[in-house]
Amino acid sequence: MVNVHCLNNIAKIGLDLFSDDYNTESSFEDAQAILVRSAKMHDMELSDNLLAIARAGAGVNNIPLDKCADAGIVVFNTPGANANAVKEHVIAAMLLASRDILGGNQWVLENKNDADIAKSAEKAKKAFAGQEIKGKKLGVIGLGAIGQLVANAAIALGMEVYGYDPYLSVNAAWNLSSKVKHIVNVEDIYKECNYITIHVPAMDSTKGMVNKEAFDMMQDGTVIINCARDVLVDESAIGEALASGKVKKYVTDFPNATTAGMEGAIVIPHLGASTEEAEDNCAVMAVKEIADYIENGNIINSVNYPNCDMGTCKTAGRVAVCHKNVPAVISKITSVMGDEGINIEEMSNKSRGDYAYSMLDISEPASDSVVDKLSAIDGVIKVRVVV
Repeated sequence: MVNVHCLNNIAKIGLDLFSDDYNTESSFEDAQAILVRSAKMHDMELSDNLLAIARAGAGVNNIPLDKCADAGIVVFNTPGANANAVKEHVIAAMLLASRDILGGNQWVLENKNDADIAKSAEKAKKAFAGQEIKGKKLGVIGLGAIGQLVANAAIALGMEVYGYDPYLSVNAAWNLSSKVKHIVNVEDIYKECNYITIHVPAMDSTKGMVNKEAFDMMQDGTVIINCARDVLVDESAIGEALASGKVKKYVTDFPNATTAGMEGAIVIPHLGASTEEAEDNCAVMAVKEIADYIENGNIINSVNYPNCDMGTCKTAGRVAVCHKNVPAVISKITSVMGDEGINIEEMSNKSRGDYAYSMLDISEPASDSVVDKLSAIDGVIKVRVVV
């Protein structure tokens, strides 16, 4: 029985995909797999039993990735599963920033007792007039699963779209409308665009990337949309940019002590991926990733170990090894197999930064002695007999 613990509510449509060999009512301490959405795991004590964590969503800043990698715990996310939900959220954010719908709605609430409110509204509505987004220039920073959907949707809405992503993959490029203008310098986004939306992960290189220097390049009245991570925008600097009129509106999905109540900001309580469809999609993908790893050893969509997929095992046994990406580990692994008289019929080794992952399909099942010898190799983190 494989013990699974859910740190947050995970959609039933996903959990139902687990076979009867999985116990989804496990305690955190006994779990071999964890499913999580937003729970913060940095201060949690991780059990030696734990093999994998799957984040039902894209961002993984709530999970201690290096700590997990050092313990041989593979961390997965679900890229693209909530992309459409966030795309629609971004489009809504653009419209809220362009048309003072929120202000108009507030006026109606404040005047609900006016018996002649229809007539009063005709006089009041000019205070809430806005502008259309058709024909405006939108800069999309980051053209991953979400960014490319936003760019394509904006093209369909008649916007002129500029896209910036120095790491644009071939697959992403194929999915991107040919009408999107590919920009090689992010400063051109800041200088040219009326609307700017950010879709990059929170890393040391991206934190605070939209800062005073960026605001100084922008046209007066620029709209900034941030449904990615709050740390991407220098919030003290954007407060000044809003006050000066350099930025007309800042729409953020991340309320905090700085943004809540900020003049000129539309702050939404992190609703980007909060749709039934997105939660279902994320749950299904996360459960499939966990099951494939537990049952076959395959790693797909990991954020701390390399992807490695050998399908299902067709030999007598399969062994999976999490190890450091250092010289001689592979030769020592194969030497152990040779010394034990075990033939390696198929093997895959992949690396990612400081860490690597190897799978070996072997001619006979691996004994406890083989596992002990593999585990004793310098640089090996965790050994698991998959089959």
